Amino acid sequence: MTDRALSVERAGALTTVQDRGRPGHAHLGVPRSGALDAPAAALVNRLVGNPPEAAVLETTLNGCTVRLRSAATVAVGGAPCAVAVDGRPAAWGAPVRVPAGALLDLGPARSGVRSYLGISGGVAVEPVLGSRSTDLLSGLGPPPLVDGAVLPLGTPCGPGARVDTVPWPGPPAELVLRVTPGPRADWFAPDALRALARSAYRVSAASNRIGLRTEGPALERVRPGELPSEGMVLGAVQVPPDGRPVVFLADHPTTGGYPVIAVVRAADLATAAQAPPGTPLRFAVVRRR
Repeated sequence: MTDRALSVERAGALTTVQDRGRPGHAHLGVPRSGALDAPAAALVNRLVGNPPEAAVLETTLNGCTVRLRSAATVAVGGAPCAVAVDGRPAAWGAPVRVPAGALLDLGPARSGVRSYLGISGGVAVEPVLGSRSTDLLSGLGPPPLVDGAVLPLGTPCGPGARVDTVPWPGPPAELVLRVTPGPRADWFAPDALRALARSAYRVSAASNRIGLRTEGPALERVRPGELPSEGMVLGAVQVPPDGRPVVFLADHPTTGGYPVIAVVRAADLATAAQAPPGTPLRFAVVRRR
């Protein structure tokens, strides 16, 4: 094992390796995957001098702790959290130099859900279909981190960016997802899209990297049965038999038999990834131009 590596001391609730994903393989049944909050992952890479496609660590809710076997520059972004190096407070949202052998701790998210750890050189696990991302649905890529795991790191390739402050919009008090009508809106009552827009939902604790599940009123179907499996896209709002919408996120299945009433605008998905369970959720129907 190369000296450029990290060992996992505390894996946290769910910590995975993520990059920009593996688009273009849906015909093989392979989801896109990749960082759920793509802007946050891109920012920590920029702060440590990595190219945008470098792999980072994505934590969920309670952070993680790693030990660096060689000195590296790190940056933590996404959901704000306490950062410590060998027990001493370190900056969030800025490059931090960590010496060899030091313990780097990312604490629980103070707001939001997912924090991102960028390390100079990137996490250099073996790519699968052109990506190092962990895919929870298909099992491609490295498994979620466990205590004692060792991950190789790449060679640093440039200086990090200098910034005065890192913008963080914070998780929304109310998550508003803009949607365009989906291909199967006709499977629902004529006023279903209006009902979707008028209804008050909340983000369910059952949400994960595959989909954001909702709690709230059920949408009324007018056609019984299910569709033959058809292609699904990122952001699809699928409605299972219980009538409560599910927003497909990065690890979503590439096909499905439940009808899709709408599709969320791609620009809103990063915010959705940072909405904690219980966040009020509203769908805003936007017609195509």
